[in-house]
Amino acid sequence: MDDSDVEQVTLALLDAANDKDSEVQEQVRKSMLTLGKQQPDRVLAMCQDYLLKNPKLVVTHRIVILQTIELIVSCSIEDLSAPKIKSIISLASDEMTRSKEVIPNWQKAASNILVAVGNKHINEIMEEILSKFQPGVLPHFFVVQTLANLSDSNVYGMVPFLNAIMGTMLPMLGMAKQDNMKWVFSSALCHFSDSILEYLANLDKAPDPTVRKDTFSNEIYSAFDVLFNNWLQSRESKLRLTVAEAVGSMCHLMPSDKLEEQIPRIIPAIMSLYKKNTEHYIISKSLCQVLDASVNMGSRVLETQLEGLLFVLHQQVSAPVDYSDPPTVKNHNEVLRCFSLLANSFPDRMVMFVLQKLENSNERSRLGSLAVLRHLINSSTSTMESKKLLILASIRQPMADHSNKVKKRVVQVVSAMAHHGYLELEGGELLVRFIVQNCALPDTHQRGQKPPDPEEVTNEALRGMCDNTLHLLTTTVGRLADVLWPKLLYYLTPSQYNNATTPLCKNLIVLGNKKKSNQEPSFSINFKQEANLPSPQTLMIRLLVNAAFPFNSRSHGAPSLSLLHILSINIHPNIEKVWEKEIPPLISLLEESTPESLDKKEWDERLLKLLSKTLTSIQDDKWVCQLAAESTGYLSTYNNALEEKNFLYQCVGVTLQHCFNKEVVKKQLQEVLLTARHNDAVEREGVAMAVGLCANSHLEGTLAKLDEFGKSDAFKKSPSIFNLLKERNEVEVEKVKSTLILCYGQVALNAPPEKILNRIDQDILRCISKHFNTKDLTMKLSLIQSVGLIAKAISNCGKNQGYIFSRKQELITVMLDFIKSEPADSLRTPLRPLVMTTCANLIHLDPPLSENESFDLLKVCVNGVFSLPPETHTPEKTKEEEVLDPKQRKALYRDTLAALQELLKSILARDPTPDGLQSVFKHIESWLGSVHDHERERAIITTAHMLSYYLDNLSVKSMVSFHNLGALLGRLSPRCSDPHPAVRAAAVDCIYTLLCIQLRYEGFSLDYQDDGVEGLLDLKDQLENPDHSVLYKTCSDLTKVMSKRLPQQQLTTLVFMLFEVLADSQTNCCRASSVILNTLLKNRGAGLQDLVPEMLEVLHVRLQSITDEQVRVAVGQTVLILASQHLQTVINALVDQPLPYDSWTSEMWMALGADPIVASQIIEMVMEKLAISTPYVDKKESMMRAGTTKVATNQPLAMTCGLKELLLNGQSQEPAVSLFPQIFSCLTVRLGASVGVLAPKDNTQKHPASIHVAGVAGDALRILLARAKLDEVMKSLDEENAWDAIKEQSTHTKGVTLLARAMAKHAGPRLPAIVECLCPSLNNIYECQRITVTAFFSELLNHHVVTELMLIDVLMNNMMERISDQCCTVRMLAVRGLGNIAEGSPEKVNKYAKELLAAMSSGMEEKDDPGKLITLEAMSGLSKVLLHLDKKNVHLLVVYIFMKIKPFLESDHDEIRCASILLMGNLSKFGSGEQVFKDQIHNVLVSLLLHLVDPNPQVVKACKYAMRVCAPVVGSEQITGMFQNHLLDDKSLHYGEFINDLTKYLIQDFPSMLNFYHISVMQFFKSNWPEVRAAAAMFIGFLLGNLTQEHRSHLNMGTITKGLVMLLQDPDPVVRVKAAEAMGHFR
Repeated sequence: MDDSDVEQVTLALLDAANDKDSEVQEQVRKSMLTLGKQQPDRVLAMCQDYLLKNPKLVVTHRIVILQTIELIVSCSIEDLSAPKIKSIISLASDEMTRSKEVIPNWQKAASNILVAVGNKHINEIMEEILSKFQPGVLPHFFVVQTLANLSDSNVYGMVPFLNAIMGTMLPMLGMAKQDNMKWVFSSALCHFSDSILEYLANLDKAPDPTVRKDTFSNEIYSAFDVLFNNWLQSRESKLRLTVAEAVGSMCHLMPSDKLEEQIPRIIPAIMSLYKKNTEHYIISKSLCQVLDASVNMGSRVLETQLEGLLFVLHQQVSAPVDYSDPPTVKNHNEVLRCFSLLANSFPDRMVMFVLQKLENSNERSRLGSLAVLRHLINSSTSTMESKKLLILASIRQPMADHSNKVKKRVVQVVSAMAHHGYLELEGGELLVRFIVQNCALPDTHQRGQKPPDPEEVTNEALRGMCDNTLHLLTTTVGRLADVLWPKLLYYLTPSQYNNATTPLCKNLIVLGNKKKSNQEPSFSINFKQEANLPSPQTLMIRLLVNAAFPFNSRSHGAPSLSLLHILSINIHPNIEKVWEKEIPPLISLLEESTPESLDKKEWDERLLKLLSKTLTSIQDDKWVCQLAAESTGYLSTYNNALEEKNFLYQCVGVTLQHCFNKEVVKKQLQEVLLTARHNDAVEREGVAMAVGLCANSHLEGTLAKLDEFGKSDAFKKSPSIFNLLKERNEVEVEKVKSTLILCYGQVALNAPPEKILNRIDQDILRCISKHFNTKDLTMKLSLIQSVGLIAKAISNCGKNQGYIFSRKQELITVMLDFIKSEPADSLRTPLRPLVMTTCANLIHLDPPLSENESFDLLKVCVNGVFSLPPETHTPEKTKEEEVLDPKQRKALYRDTLAALQELLKSILARDPTPDGLQSVFKHIESWLGSVHDHERERAIITTAHMLSYYLDNLSVKSMVSFHNLGALLGRLSPRCSDPHPAVRAAAVDCIYTLLCIQLRYEGFSLDYQDDGVEGLLDLKDQLENPDHSVLYKTCSDLTKVMSKRLPQQQLTTLVFMLFEVLADSQTNCCRASSVILNTLLKNRGAGLQDLVPEMLEVLHVRLQSITDEQVRVAVGQTVLILASQHLQTVINALVDQPLPYDSWTSEMWMALGADPIVASQIIEMVMEKLAISTPYVDKKESMMRAGTTKVATNQPLAMTCGLKELLLNGQSQEPAVSLFPQIFSCLTVRLGASVGVLAPKDNTQKHPASIHVAGVAGDALRILLARAKLDEVMKSLDEENAWDAIKEQSTHTKGVTLLARAMAKHAGPRLPAIVECLCPSLNNIYECQRITVTAFFSELLNHHVVTELMLIDVLMNNMMERISDQCCTVRMLAVRGLGNIAEGSPEKVNKYAKELLAAMSSGMEEKDDPGKLITLEAMSGLSKVLLHLDKKNVHLLVVYIFMKIKPFLESDHDEIRCASILLMGNLSKFGSGEQVFKDQIHNVLVSLLLHLVDPNPQVVKACKYAMRVCAPVVGSEQITGMFQNHLLDDKSLHYGEFINDLTKYLIQDFPSMLNFYHISVMQFFKSNWPEVRAAAAMFIGFLLGNLTQEHRSHLNMGTITKGLVMLLQDPDPVVRVKAAEAMGHFR
């Protein structure tokens, strides 16, 4: 390669070095480096020359070139000649010092060159630099900077020069007046000191091992003198910091006596910098180095500085540390290092200082002190050993701090202390308590939106940290086991540690298990000896109550049970076996449960059973009595947790059951009743349960105690001078009475059955009945509950004893009075559900109620519940009561309705007959038609529950008929379509149950299942869909089932009941009623002939009065089904209706489709009219404007609309199928004539009717396909959005193509008749219809089915005729059709070879082809056809076609470019073995290779295909292999690697063609596509890179160079990058 070419390329790269695009700059640098590595001397010479010849070059440009020189020098330092080294040093030195001003980036780039050279040639560099570093003359800033950097990068080379350098430098220090010079000298001295220290530390590797510290001491001290005394006080902070950093490094090299002398000055001076600078890390680092040097030499004066030092260091260590900002973290660590250094020299002073600082309550100060203390405990173990007790005493103060940040630091200190043996010492237990206290922290309460504090420590974070610390102490500090066990047990019982229960239990379990498995004696706990420990009884009861609420306090249930299990032998020796068996299953159950899934009631019962078994196994009455006393005493600790207290009351009751000491029982009952807080409902209930459970073993004693309590002072109102407290006292007394009433109820329920019945009247009811007149709500509720419990007790034991409860009706009357006293418009209290539950319990008892009593009970309860407002309604707040929250209100409503349902079932249970059912249903019936959703929902759901209960308890003893079935079905079935989903679902349940009941009355067995009736349950899912059509279809299905099971004599009742429901308050139910009627009449109408006149009359009246459109249409349809015989008249009348049709007209048309014979007649009539009618007329748009608009004619449009509506009727399927080809063809042609056509103007409104003309035809066609069951065709068209396409003018042919494709694929057998019907339309005068039919036929040829059906000749002949059509679109579609034969019937291609080639050739030469669409189709078609033509048919035309294609390869039209490339590929098989064809392939090979990066992915794919199939023709095995292995469609191509390899094979296999190739490639330097221009540059680059010397003569390097230089100025940066890259391949 000519030197001038390399120079020209290098020059171009140098020119481009300052390109505005960073990627181009980077590539230029890489290429320069590549060239520089090959010919370093020449390229460096050019760089130097460029800089010298362009002295006014912009600085940024100079910088890039200097950086490039640095890169080349760094890589090629070994290969550079000595003269070149010298000249580079000279250039860099000159560039660096040319400007007296400091221009950092430029001079730094030059300096970096010197440093790069200096790594190898230090002597030459020093010679140059020292020439500019002369005594008495202030040097250039970057001369000093370069010396500093050299001392860093080449320590061993530079240190020997440093003595001399510093000798020259010292006098200069006084001359430096500018801050920047002072800064650079200081920086250099810092680097020099660090280099000397590194050199001295690694003398074994140093070239001169005789160098000593004192070699430099005097110079360093002299420099220190200037820096410290003159520069450290500078106003410029950057300079101050650099001087401080230098002083720190220099201290290690100063003479010891001088350092000792200066310490009292150095330390205060450095510390004073903290106030002047925001950046503290360098100051702390410097101070640390000074302290290190002082301590190392054993300084005596350091102690005099201690006070000031500690004060300043403490301020630093107390500064906040931002862990996202590394300098603050580094500063903190340096300060801690300073404390370590001082602690090793002055341990006593240090510890006293830190401990005194801990007393300061300032948060920041305390955090700093704690950080130091933790650091010292961890790092200075031996020093701190004697200070342990002192530290333990001092840590108490920060432990009491309220700040979470301080607490967090204290926890860290405690953790360190634990690992160093502090916790075993006296006072260590306080540290444990501190950790436990913070394990018990509550969750953080966010108050408002404060700005986030990055250091904030939330309660959760601190608590988690303490949990982890406690766990670590338990598991990793072995000697702490005896400190923590059993002392941690103390923290389990005080309520302030509640939230710590889980971690405490877990750690105690670990400790206990370890001690138990190691059989350590300390596992056994002596509760009396151990101070402060709770008793075993208290511990057991506490853990048991925890277990009752397993998900509270961070899920403490399972850990509490596990700890009980471990402690069993310590609680009592007798319980180990019981707990071994009982506790593990409970723990397993908890582990599988969630708060939602755990059945709380059952869980409580299991725990009480565990307690009972435990007490039985203990067999120690004294221990049990002690437990009873302690449990009772422990109650007050749960005053803020009433649910837990309630459970504890139950535990007390169970314990008292197991007490044999009657005095203890009496005393504890007294204690429970007197100390209870009766104002709270939960507590009242707890007390009653405790007393009730106790009565199980001590009935007499309990009743006696209750009687005594009832007469005690607790019920006397305390006198008050001014009666101010009267009201309050009354309230309190009522609450105590309430407790007493509940106690009697619980005693009745829990007492032994054999003892209780004869006590109910005399002892229990006597005591509570005197309160029946109370107005107090609490007492009312207690009375209702208590009566309910008494009824339950009688029910449980009275059945066997034939007990008659004489006061039953009296109690029911009292209960109903309570309900009547409640406000009717709101539900605030649980009184209603309690009353109904109690009544339900009472109804079971004898004697039974009379009919009137039953009626009153039902009326009061049903109306009292159903009339309530919806649960979402919020009642106004009254003075006495709080408004319930939504969750409570929802639960109260749910309980109320459930209680009513239970009550109704209880009444029904007394008379389970149709009459009994009717007597209950009549109270509900009127509510079913309510205008309010919530009232209907309550009524229907209640009915469903009642019917279900009736069925479950049905016993058909005699031949009774279910005489009210029709009436019930008539009322309930329309509700299946209620607008409210819950009503719909419940209505189906009702009907299902009614029909099941009917089956039983018909004599079928209990397990008999009727398929139709069972199918009703599946309908429920359909009813979830609010779509009306789904609802009515479901109603219809439901009616068919009802119809089958309904006795004939009940049909009339049902029908006329449905007529009533047509006027229901809910429109949906009216609609459902009409649907049910229609279905019934179809199925059972034959049996109602006598009623038809009356029914028609009623329907006629209803039709006129019903306002709802759907009901009107449904009823109208019923009339149509029964009437209308005059077909022609009806059609004429409907056609004359104004367009668009209203819904009534549409429904009429649709109804006409129900009769297949009538439908066939109408369809034939419509098709005949459409065939002979004018589809549209051309109208002038306006008088002012030229041009016409197509407007549809009225009658064909109306008939198309009618046909569409008729086909909508599912019954029209038969005629639709039998006339399918004719209707399909008719609508397809109609569609063609409707596209782009406007609807006619409505004469009354003077504007086009709102109707889409083509849309109507399209919809009709779509409905036809559905009727013909062509589901696959429909699916295909829907997936492709064909219907939208087919209706619009711009996409109509695409839509028709999709239609034809779907028909060919999925409806082949129907095509012959369709083609026959469509053929006449090809000669139609309407161009639009010819386009539609040609598009349809064109696509059919794409499918083999036409050959199978012997349609190929007909279609081909039609296409050949259309080639000469006047319409350009028709011609294009005809060419497409001819090409499609290759896809559809390839075996027929040779038969039509001559015609096909002629048609395609003329298509490629088409002149009247504005969008080149015919050309494109011709090329695509020929491409497909060629794949199947015999060689003899094409052989002579190959080159001719090739020549025709070539101009299209570079077409701007993507599709034409793509088609031409594909066609070329397909031609290849006809040219194999022909030299002339091989030449043609080589002619276009470059174009194909470059279009592999074409912006259009389809073109890329086409190129890959063409090159794969042409590969064998190229004439190179390697290239053939490459094309076939790498150019796969689904495989991504690494273009650079591919072209690189390809150029190697081109050079190897076609050296003679290299000249042709590179000229071809360079033609693409001016391509329209930047991707192609970039690829061309890349191609040339790799060609150059792989070219051997012998082949270089084939290339015109001058032209290449000019081309690449031009591309280096291309507007697209990608092209410039590739051009620069190509230049890097020059040799």
